[in-house]
Amino acid sequence: MDEPEQQLVALAAVLVLGTAAQWLAWRLRLPSILLLLGCGVLAGPIAGWIQPDRLLGELLFPVVSLSVAVVLFEGSLNLALRELRVIGRVLFQLLTVGVAVTWGLTTLAAWGLLGFDLFKSVLLGAVLVVTGPTVIGPLLRHIRPVGRVGPIARWEGIVIDPIGAILALLVFEAHVAMQSGGVEQASYNACVGLAKTMLVGGACGTAAAWLAGFVLRRHLVPDHLQSPVVLMLVLGAFVGSNHWQPESGLLAVTVMGVVLANLPGVVLQPVLEFKETLSVLLISSLFILLSARLSLPALVELGWRGPLFVVVMILVVRPAAAWLSTIGGQLTWQERVFLGWLAPRGIVAAAVSSIFALRLGIDAPVADAPEKEGGSAVAIVAAEPSARGVEASALTAPGSGLAPATFLVIFGTVVVYGLTAPPLARRLGLASSNPQGVLLAGADLVGRRLAQALHEAGYPVLVVDTNRWNIQAARMEGLPTVQENILSDQALEELDLGGIGRFLGVTPNDEVNSLGAMHLAPLFGRAEVYQLTPHDQAAGREPSAGHLRARLLFSPHLTHRELTSRLEAGARIKSTRLTDEFTYEDFQRTYGPSAVPLFLSEGKRLTVLTDQGSVLPKPGQTIIALVDAPERIAEAHRTARPLPAPETT
Repeated sequence: MDEPEQQLVALAAVLVLGTAAQWLAWRLRLPSILLLLGCGVLAGPIAGWIQPDRLLGELLFPVVSLSVAVVLFEGSLNLALRELRVIGRVLFQLLTVGVAVTWGLTTLAAWGLLGFDLFKSVLLGAVLVVTGPTVIGPLLRHIRPVGRVGPIARWEGIVIDPIGAILALLVFEAHVAMQSGGVEQASYNACVGLAKTMLVGGACGTAAAWLAGFVLRRHLVPDHLQSPVVLMLVLGAFVGSNHWQPESGLLAVTVMGVVLANLPGVVLQPVLEFKETLSVLLISSLFILLSARLSLPALVELGWRGPLFVVVMILVVRPAAAWLSTIGGQLTWQERVFLGWLAPRGIVAAAVSSIFALRLGIDAPVADAPEKEGGSAVAIVAAEPSARGVEASALTAPGSGLAPATFLVIFGTVVVYGLTAPPLARRLGLASSNPQGVLLAGADLVGRRLAQALHEAGYPVLVVDTNRWNIQAARMEGLPTVQENILSDQALEELDLGGIGRFLGVTPNDEVNSLGAMHLAPLFGRAEVYQLTPHDQAAGREPSAGHLRARLLFSPHLTHRELTSRLEAGARIKSTRLTDEFTYEDFQRTYGPSAVPLFLSEGKRLTVLTDQGSVLPKPGQTIIALVDAPERIAEAHRTARPLPAPETT
């Protein structure tokens, strides 16, 4: 196989392995980063199928940098400034006190356990300040914690990434300055560099966000070009910011995402959908490339010190940083404990460590390309360390260990937090092993009446709709709402699903109800996703295939149109407690054959009734049912046939 064909196979393998690992992780309900890193190590240092330095050569550093910029921008689009009113103080302390504690303790651990010199210890401490938004996001979706810990962890995971990258750069620049000008020069360079980074990054990000918002709000580009134009501005802000001030680009794209997400009147849905797909591809490819570049001898060379370093990071560094950062933050002790057990490292830590390895020559194995006719072996390196004033021998010595130590931390934190954080959240009362709340898609009259009945019965509800007038009406009735497209992956990132355990599709659009249920089935399970009976099926036409629809709610005849008609005619959704003196038979005699049971409530357990079979509610249960207005009950007794009672789930 000649060289071009080898490169073609390797490029295809990166995409194939990355996508396959993501899909398999979803099927096995495992953190995707585990399989991505495993595939990269297998395809790289073990099998030798993928050799990133040979494959991309000098393009490896730019590709990694641009990809991380897009991933960070996509994550920052999820940050709503209104959340800062509740979590602002704790978040600020995590980004200041928490960063300082993490940096200091990690530096000590790297110096004492790994045997790194002071420069590399401080540099590794700066790199490992970052957490992992690409890992925390899926974990939070799986755990669905209640309260403030979810938004805090999401904000910290995104905002802290450029902070870690900036710190790593300042450490490097300070080291160079100390070699040439002493401590005073190093301090001056660090302060000036930090100020310039904040100023340039903030200005470039804000300007790019304003320009993107102006273009989108004024419809200056057609719909099919909106996503490419925004991507153009993201890359332009990143490259331009880095050009004026090195390593300020990550801050620029983070600021751009936050500002753009909170600009009024800007419709971002097409952009979000495109960025979600692009981020998945980039994250998959990056992890494959970076883990394929690892040196197994370097990992083995760390010996027992590597795993012990990971243990210290998990059991000492993160709990200390989280506990000190949340003093006076009005969090419960359960929330403080959970935050102290949630700091998985992800793509940004891997990318930043690999970028510095490439730039400095640390852990960058010199890849000798096969000799071609008339040529000689070419050593691929990203930069010449001695050109920056750093001794090459100190940075390229065997066992320098920066990237291997980082990847060990990534492996260890993802495994530990991925397996233990969900049960810990349940143990602390921040999540439920059997959540009883309801997510309703549809905030029109039907959705509001159903949500109000469940809300009054004491169950958590969340109403989602894209129609702002429906959302405003629901908010006026005191219901928790989110204006979002239930079919978007972005909704899963933004929705606070603490205590929510099932989905009800009750919009007027049968296709949206079906697609929403299928979209959320991996999250809730197929047994807990429901939709109203489609109009075509109620009319006797052939129903959709079973895998294309959810379980049908309430009654085979109770469509959205029928529900709306009855509610507009004066029907109401009423809760009635059954006792030995007032049984289900008494309920039927009182409200007539037109009454349709919708839910059963017993203690803290909610049962959703479906169109299948029959059920006999028991004394001690509360029946939530659709009943006609009193003046129509008598008429319903005379004219309506009893509807078959639905079966409990």
